Amino acid sequence: MNIKVLRGNPTPEELAAALAVVRARAAAASTLPPGAPTPRDSWSDPSRIAAQRVPQPGPTTWARTYWPG
Repeated sequence: MNIKVLRGNPTPEELAAALAVVRARAAAASTLPPGAPTPRDSWSDPSRIAAQRVPQPGPTTWARTYWPG
């Protein structure tokens, strides 16, 4: 595995920490059986974006969708 630093000047400790994270993620991914669906992170969950209800249509809907409150 090759790691190339494009910007900055990381210390050996910072490089070791980054490599430990990459290796841990690779090890976790290798424990899944082939063809198994990968678990989704909550960050990529589309329902996170639509957590609030959309205002019901009406004459003042445009104001409620743009202006807070």
